[in-house]
Amino acid sequence: MIEIDDAPDLVDPVVIAAFEGWNDAAESASSVVDHLIRVWGARVVGAIDPEDFYDFQVNRPVVGTDELGHRRITWPSTQIAIASPPDLDRDVILVRGIEPSMRWRQFCAELLAACDELGGQLVVTLGALLADTPHTRPIPVTGTATEPELVDRLKLEQSTYEGPTGIVGVFQDACVKLDMPAVSYWAAVPHYVAQPPCPKATLALIGQLEDLLEVSIPLGDLPEDARAWERGVDELAEEDEDVADYVRALEETRDTTDLPEASGEAIAREFERYLKRRGDEGEPG
Repeated sequence: MIEIDDAPDLVDPVVIAAFEGWNDAAESASSVVDHLIRVWGARVVGAIDPEDFYDFQVNRPVVGTDELGHRRITWPSTQIAIASPPDLDRDVILVRGIEPSMRWRQFCAELLAACDELGGQLVVTLGALLADTPHTRPIPVTGTATEPELVDRLKLEQSTYEGPTGIVGVFQDACVKLDMPAVSYWAAVPHYVAQPPCPKATLALIGQLEDLLEVSIPLGDLPEDARAWERGVDELAEEDEDVADYVRALEETRDTTDLPEASGEAIAREFERYLKRRGDEGEPG
């Protein structure tokens, strides 16, 4: 079991979880949790023992030197951190780790037991997959939820996917079995730029979290990083005529399949986030 270190009583905490690996195209989802840990000043309160869950020939430990000059080995693991965002009336439990190599059900049971000990009320899992989508358009994000009330309130869909799944799918199934409400958001990363990072996809997932939590999340350098990423992919496409033709074909397909009303709703949501962020930051003097 995971030992929780010196954690205070949390207020109606929401769990936000992401895992490196199969569920994390271009590290887009795990980058969200990394960003939240930084901007919310999260504190690690527990970690899963990696010995039972990881193949160290697949996820090797890393040797390095600590701040005192001592040699240390860091083992692959999954950590639990807590944060109290200043503009949110509830606390947050952040789960950040690596998809395990074995014993997935026990892995999920231990994580959820720790989240339950901390008082977790809602689980939000984040994932990213490679898809036929152009880098020049907004990153599509799909969302599903385990309970009809959540589906209706967040205007999501019940998942109809059938096929192989990763730890995110297993984790969400474990939530269902424990009657823990759960939401899952997945970003679609252009498959022709699969290497990490993909700040544009990370931003898209953060936007969904802002809608869910009804809070503005400090974005730091992410918007500029996303613009630089898109410019870089533009340059790569310009250097290869086949890639440029392929991107144009994806753009045409995307533009013809997107319903005008859906696009309008997306623009309206983005404008609402912008206004809320401006209001939270205060008007310049």
